[in-house]
Amino acid sequence: MRVLYVASEAVPFAKTGGLADVVGALPKFVRRLGNDAIVLIPRYRGVKSRRVILPSLTIPLGSSLKFCSIHEGSPVDEVRFFLVEYPDFYDRDELYRHAGRDYPDNAERFALLSLAALEFAKRAPLPPDVIHCSDWQTALVPVYLKTLYRGDAFFENTKTLLTIHNLAYQGVFPRSTMARLGLPAELFNMEQLEFYGNINLLKAGIVFANKLSTVSERYSQEIRTPEFGCGLEGVLQKRAADLTGILNGVDYTQWNPEQDPWLVSNYSVKDLQGKQQCKMELLNQFGIDNSLDRPLIGIISRMADQKGFDLLQAVAGTMVEDGFSMVVLGTGDERYTRFFLALQERYPAYVAAKIGYDEWLAHKIEGGADLLLMPSRFEPCGLNQIYSLKYGTVPLVRATGGLDDTIQDYSDSSTGTGFKFDGYSPEALLGTARRALEVYRMPARWLELVRNGMQRDFSWSRSAQRYVELYQSLA
Repeated sequence: MRVLYVASEAVPFAKTGGLADVVGALPKFVRRLGNDAIVLIPRYRGVKSRRVILPSLTIPLGSSLKFCSIHEGSPVDEVRFFLVEYPDFYDRDELYRHAGRDYPDNAERFALLSLAALEFAKRAPLPPDVIHCSDWQTALVPVYLKTLYRGDAFFENTKTLLTIHNLAYQGVFPRSTMARLGLPAELFNMEQLEFYGNINLLKAGIVFANKLSTVSERYSQEIRTPEFGCGLEGVLQKRAADLTGILNGVDYTQWNPEQDPWLVSNYSVKDLQGKQQCKMELLNQFGIDNSLDRPLIGIISRMADQKGFDLLQAVAGTMVEDGFSMVVLGTGDERYTRFFLALQERYPAYVAAKIGYDEWLAHKIEGGADLLLMPSRFEPCGLNQIYSLKYGTVPLVRATGGLDDTIQDYSDSSTGTGFKFDGYSPEALLGTARRALEVYRMPARWLELVRNGMQRDFSWSRSAQRYVELYQSLA
């Protein structure tokens, strides 16, 4: 199988969230199963290039021509990564937005990426069997294949898979944008691109892709309901037979406390002594009370409504007074960054917040915290709770999407791996936190819980096999 991955970000080149982790890891494991796998992303500011592959690629975008080039980045575990160079669109401070606002030309930026992917593919000796797209930014690939490239014999047998990493982000733009993207006017109808008077690029991909997937089984079911469908539940219900949920995997070469270079002391399920040292270093680094008797909650997150921080706002003070400490890492909505900074000011001995994102600090929090909190309103998959299991950091999560799929609730007689609550309410969160606190104060039970999680396997090997089977069903 020849698989071309087209995405807006990929580790280690550019990252804002879990999408980058998936696109950076999945091709490696697909390749190990005997398939050809290459990746194409934009060349953003600061992304290094090894060499130029195609010095000039002419892309007709609406009524204009764009002249871009294709570079090759450094390979990652023998997977080749290619970069679309077009400075006017990609040489910017951030990937999607600046100063809290989306770039106004995002539709054109990622339409160019989609068209460049197809023109890049045509320069290869053989066409891809499958083009694997992700989210709204590359959802136009299947649309262009079935419209602008409909008669192109080169792509006669090429199929498309669109993975929905987060349905809440859909790429909605004014109807007038269609002409600038080179999209035929007749696609503006309720069954295809139209969405409450605008165009919806994710909807377009859902309609035109040969197959669809989401990043967990539970999420594939949730998005077909009004509660989680974000207005697209109807079109997803129509395509239910073509929709598959495949849980994201974890690359344990990058996330493993036994060999993590950012930890002050490595440790394993058989020898957990190093985890206490990691906790002490983390507490000292943040300058908060270094008593090991208080359970330390770690939060590593984009600060948005989706992540359940409205629940935490209501009970965080009570949780600290109950006996928890907190370290927070993330960036996002100003009201939540202000909340965490205010909480830190109120409880300087027990709460510390770092507004921003540092990969090394994320690893230190995974290694040093006792619990990881993810009270999400919805969560397509989530990766941090899976990392936490490996690090012996017990997840405290709401039972939704991938959080529900990956965490088994702990009780006296179970082999559970964390704590879950169902109802979306501050009371449900606080009650579950108090249940966790009770277990923490019983060291033998806490040790059992920690070891249960550390022995779970969410490696990419299993998930990659399911993707390969899905590719084969397409081809």
